[in-house]
Amino acid sequence: MGSNLHLAALPLHWGRPSFAVPDLPEGSVADVADLLAKVVIFRDLERDELELIADVCKEERFNSGEYIFHEGEHGNRLYLITQGEVRISRDVPGSGEEALAVLKPGALFGEMAVFDRTERSTHAISNGGTTVLTISRPDFEMLLDFNRELAHKVLWAVVRLLSSRLRQTNDSLRSFLAMSMF
Repeated sequence: MGSNLHLAALPLHWGRPSFAVPDLPEGSVADVADLLAKVVIFRDLERDELELIADVCKEERFNSGEYIFHEGEHGNRLYLITQGEVRISRDVPGSGEEALAVLKPGALFGEMAVFDRTERSTHAISNGGTTVLTISRPDFEMLLDFNRELAHKVLWAVVRLLSSRLRQTNDSLRSFLAMSMF
């Protein structure tokens, strides 16, 4: 089965960061909070709320070509890229791998399976070596359960993010359907 990469299949808006992430300092909650403050779902949080989230973050490193997760796996954590890139892709029967997006530093991914408790909808593969911050579902849910104001801010930010992604996906599908008529 050959590899057939199609980067134009879906919009790349998921991975476009609004900032450049510096090298991750070793173990500093304050520095991790600074990174989290720039992530779309955490932007509305106060400093003490960011530090609560930073306290449950773990750093993971992946070699180039290493799978961060596989399509169909149970999802139990979300990821924030601090260094490197991540290729988001799916296996297409008869065609091989289809790349949907290449995510850059500052991109959040893997959150869908954390929120809806389902299987991963895509593969996530380290593209040239990657460092990420991870937050496990149990840790994330505990933070949201015990701090209602934090939960309110984060969940509204997630609603806005997912609505934006859905709108952009709808626009892409409309364009795809229009092109397929010719």
